[in-house]
Formats: sequence, structure tokens, C-alpha cells
Amino acid sequence: MKFLLPLTAAAAVAGFSAPALGADVDLSKLPPAATAKGVTFDKDIKPIFEKSCVKCHGAEKQKGKYRLDTLEASLKAGESGDAILKGDSAKSPLVQSVARLAPDAAMPPDGKGDPLTPAQIGLIRAWIDQGAK
Repeated sequence: MKFLLPLTAAAAVAGFSAPALGADVDLSKLPPAATAKGVTFDKDIKPIFEKSCVKCHGAEKQKGKYRLDTLEASLKAGESGDAILKGDSAKSPLVQSVARLAPDAAMPPDGKGDPLTPAQIGLIRAWIDQGAK
């Protein structure tokens, strides 16, 4: 069964222009959440963000007024709302963006870094599903 959601928040949080807004995403294409228990920001997620995200979403630069370099910053809303919906990774715009479900909202953008692996996305999903601690 396909579930389609608007990617408006993800596209806007990431600083995308109008063509990406309103695009539908197919949640069946998301990698599954990792089965690891006790996933934490500092131990598991921060290293992923440091490698792939903080160049554009860190202390020095905040595309879309969104930061991923600290737990507190990652849980704050960006320009267009929350990117992380605690307990619901599939509907979290951050997950939809890093899973590259809509080409115009893909994070990191083409040419700006390597896409996250399914295992990394699964770990981010587990972290969010477990309450983004």
C-alpha cells in the first residue's frame, strides 16, 4: 500500500524553491527503521549529521534556518516548521529529505555531498521513532 504525503515542510526547511513544494512522496520507498534499541543523538546520529549535514546546517551556516549540529538545535523548527516529528519518522520531513523521496528536496542536494545510506537513514528513523533522545 502506498502512502503519499506532501513534502512541503521538508522542502521549505531545506530551503527549496517553489517547484519542490507540494510534491508527493511514496513512503513505501523509505528504508525501514533500524532495530537497534537505545539510539541516541550523541552516540549514533551526530556522527552522521557531522559527516553529511552540518556544512549547510551547522553553527556557521543554517540553510532554511535549520541546524543539525546539536540535539537541541535539531529539534527546533526551521523556517517552515518541525523537521523531526518525535515518534513518527516516516512523516518527519527530515527523513523524507535524507531518503531523497522527492528529487527537488533531496538532502544533501546533488553535488553537495554523498547521499545517506539506507542503514544511516534507518538509524535516523529508529532515533526519531524512539523519541529523538
